[in-house]
Amino acid sequence: MYIIVVGGGKVGFYLGKELVNQGHEVLVIEKDKRKSELIAEELGSVVLRGDGCEASTMADAGTNRADVVVAVTGDDEDNLVICQMAKRKFNVPRTIARINNPKNERIFKLLGIDATVSSTDVILAHIEEEIPEYTLVHLLKLKQANIEIVDAKVAPTSQAIGKPIKDLPLPKDATLFLVIRGGDAILPTGQTILAAGDEVIALTKIESEDTLRRLLMD
Repeated sequence: MYIIVVGGGKVGFYLGKELVNQGHEVLVIEKDKRKSELIAEELGSVVLRGDGCEASTMADAGTNRADVVVAVTGDDEDNLVICQMAKRKFNVPRTIARINNPKNERIFKLLGIDATVSSTDVILAHIEEEIPEYTLVHLLKLKQANIEIVDAKVAPTSQAIGKPIKDLPLPKDATLFLVIRGGDAILPTGQTILAAGDEVIALTKIESEDTLRRLLMD
């Protein structure tokens, strides 16, 4: 597989190194002379000095035969331009962009970038695994549909305790589809009554998450 990595900072360098070790054909594009020289010293002739935002540089890199282009510069705008050019001008099958600001993820998706990686989101996911018991944990985000699957434990103070699900003031775009109680999985109906300590798996629109959190935990 021929993989082009644009951006020779720490992320690009170690990504390129790992891909080379896995046996892939790799080219790292970096416009800074010193960084390019350091990559060449460590990895050999797998570096091209140039600006990945320029079509001439991407043409010199043989982007028209690349299987994947990964843009990992420190600038979200540059990463978007690089991936769009790879897609539209060079017909690269798969593009992956590093995003430094998670708020940019939606626009990247709308503009056709195949995958995005946000270090902020990755770190948050690990933090959420360690935060207190009565909190809402994100299991899966379907961002294109503006939907997420979340896991929450019903707090002892929750207003939902002792009430049938049909009587709860759930957001209209949120659904409780699994309740775990004492190790047993329950497929809830409108008549199911929640108890303190129940673990609830829910499907919800992202904008309704706070309402759902308050219902189960406040």
